[in-house]
Amino acid sequence: MKKIKLFDPVIGKNEENAIKKILHSHNWASGAGGGSVYEFEKKFSDFLGSKNCISVNSGTAALHLGLSLFDIKDKEVILPSLSFVSTAHAIIYNGGIPVFVDVDPKTLCIDPKEIEKAITKNTRVILPVHFGGMPCDLQKISKISKKFGLSIVEDAAHAAGAKYDGEKIGNHGHCVCFSFHPVKNLAMPSGGAITINLKNNKQFSKILKSKRWVGITGRKGSNYDVSNLGWNYYMNEFSAAIGIEQLKKLDKINSQRKKIGKRYSKELEIGEKMPFDENCSYHFYWIQVKNRKNFMKKMSENKIETGIHYNPIHKMSLYNSKTILPITEKAGNRIVSLPTHPNLTDNDLNRIIKIANKFAK
Repeated sequence: MKKIKLFDPVIGKNEENAIKKILHSHNWASGAGGGSVYEFEKKFSDFLGSKNCISVNSGTAALHLGLSLFDIKDKEVILPSLSFVSTAHAIIYNGGIPVFVDVDPKTLCIDPKEIEKAITKNTRVILPVHFGGMPCDLQKISKISKKFGLSIVEDAAHAAGAKYDGEKIGNHGHCVCFSFHPVKNLAMPSGGAITINLKNNKQFSKILKSKRWVGITGRKGSNYDVSNLGWNYYMNEFSAAIGIEQLKKLDKINSQRKKIGKRYSKELEIGEKMPFDENCSYHFYWIQVKNRKNFMKKMSENKIETGIHYNPIHKMSLYNSKTILPITEKAGNRIVSLPTHPNLTDNDLNRIIKIANKFAK
């Protein structure tokens, strides 16, 4: 009996050939972002329908640089605690103050009602997370941002190709941050991207391109200046070349993930589970079970890999928040992630559903 992996990138000859081409070109990376990096940025921007795209080397880097546009030093940023810790770390990197709020019990995305309750005179940014690829309620979040004059930076690490209101995620918030980690729907060895939906977006794009390459500006030949602090965050050519090939099949991959999500939604006999939504990219599929340790043990014994996404950030030692978030904390104790990658066969899905139903009771 083969092991069913929780995450597994979908690759083929095109990715192999792209890597060989870059390997033999001897042009593997450039802080200036030419070659395949520039091509990926253009194609991903066209795919989303956005005005721009700035590639970086991770989703964490995307969040760090995206938030840096909004001067959040000593200011509050509202976010869900149910996310990967980089969502909160990026606020700290920029000198901001994370304010954790609870999530919607049906979607586990940030609850707009809780956002409004948490706003103070010191709030600067709302940072929603499209959890598991499920789009947040951006309409309500946008209304709140306009009412209080706040910026929106979306964490779309799970949501490459997901949609909201008929448009792909990437065109709604003032800044939208993506991850292309190998487990993501659009997979690279490492990578991330930022889209900007602000006025003067070309100016902001220029700023981010400088920040991703240690602050270098005004480069002419071998001469350049550094006027601001920057980081070593640029994307390499290997990642970009793979990303170009992955992008060609992203819609197809996400369509397959949705079919898997639909099956789980219909066939899993579990009370608390991820709802089905045609707009979701189903990076993973979550359920909640009472005895998680035993459930995951039984799944493992049947060679089915599962995961926990996520341990709530506000409960971690570094953050140690006194905030009480009942829905988040309940989910944090019970949530289990199931595989949704397109390499799953019908027999794999049958096995996952059968075993999950048997031990989730």
